[in-house]
Amino acid sequence: MSSFFTSSKVFSAAILLRTVLLFYGLFQDAYSPLKYTDIDYFVFTDAARYVSQGLSPYERETYRYTPLLAWILLPTAWPGTAWFSFGKVLFALSDIVAGWLLLLILQSPAGGSMSTERSLKFASIWLLNPMVATISTRGSSEGLLGVMVIALVWAVLNDHVAFSGFLLGLAVHFKIYPFIYGVSILWYLATPPSFPSSAREQNAITIPATATEIFTLLTSFLNRSRRLFLLTSLCTFTALNTLMYTIYSLPFLQHTYLYHLQRTDHRHNFSPYNTLLHLASARPDLLTPTFTFSLSLSRLAFVPQLLLSALLLPLALAKKDLPATMLAQTFAFVTFNKVVTSQYFLWYLCLLPLHLPRSSLLRKPWKGMLAAALWTAAQAAWLWEAYRLEYWGISTFVPGLFASALGFFGVNCWILGGMVEDIGLGLGKEGEGAESKREKEGKKER
Repeated sequence: MSSFFTSSKVFSAAILLRTVLLFYGLFQDAYSPLKYTDIDYFVFTDAARYVSQGLSPYERETYRYTPLLAWILLPTAWPGTAWFSFGKVLFALSDIVAGWLLLLILQSPAGGSMSTERSLKFASIWLLNPMVATISTRGSSEGLLGVMVIALVWAVLNDHVAFSGFLLGLAVHFKIYPFIYGVSILWYLATPPSFPSSAREQNAITIPATATEIFTLLTSFLNRSRRLFLLTSLCTFTALNTLMYTIYSLPFLQHTYLYHLQRTDHRHNFSPYNTLLHLASARPDLLTPTFTFSLSLSRLAFVPQLLLSALLLPLALAKKDLPATMLAQTFAFVTFNKVVTSQYFLWYLCLLPLHLPRSSLLRKPWKGMLAAALWTAAQAAWLWEAYRLEYWGISTFVPGLFASALGFFGVNCWILGGMVEDIGLGLGKEGEGAESKREKEGKKER
């Protein structure tokens, strides 16, 4: 009996799944009061329509994205009802392309040189995942970002340094959070022998005391690969932002970037900050000193979030396994974020197939099943409380929503700890080998 896991069968099934969901969505939108299409998709298409009329996409209230997205979706403003679904089709196709890139990485030496059948099994976690397919076909743009991130991993692992810098600059312009990958990639890229990389060497070096020694250390660290990556990523990001600011001025900065630094979304938010943000938005005039202090603390939520995802995890793990480190970074960023929605789960799900083959979640099946069960159950508990609140009108903020959000946060922290342990301990020998190879490459560059 032939295996299901052949390229033609898996990709055909992935395309068929999304095609069925697209047509089902048209049916539900036409005949059900509960619409299949995500509300964000209407925001995207309205913004695209404004752009087609020569106006700013920010004429559409709640459009908080780069104008580039509205430009890409311009066909949705063309005459004919079929064109309205252009964006959904594009996002669904982006899922397929991301799956194909996952397959290339898993079959490459850096990804483990897997057989086609085995690599397809792991790529199917993304390609045949109903949640991924549903989110994309409802009109979420996360599929586009998934392609950028997986292409970034592929480019770095295959030493396409300039292209990887371009992709990072594009991804950060498109959605802010991928900037956390910059530190990991810089740390991962070839290190000259004069710059210590192992813990023993790091303990043996002398801390530079003079300006000359500091300059020498910096120039040793900033080898050709790192300089090229920094240059291309910064130039891409700067060029795109300069273009958009020239056209749309301050509204571009306000809605694309500044808004996200002070957003207080409290609906459909899995974060433990959900209840606090809701109370602040509902009756700001009744804030007590204690509550005001708590709200001020919530504004510092980015401190542990960025410390963990953008600094500690990259420096500790990137040289051992870059794709797995990027997964851990993204998981930490989402877990500690003030706003957590279902779409954010796609940010790390696209990277999961690159870590699972060497994860304890597979080596110890009981652990994998427990993690999946707890993650699903904690999310279901929160959704139940949210359903009672929105559809039955029962106030479930405390303890219901708050307690379930804390439970979901705790489960995610436990899973993150397992990831870090796997990368730091389970892949030590493999990481040292990869690191030695990069050090040899650094010597050649020098």
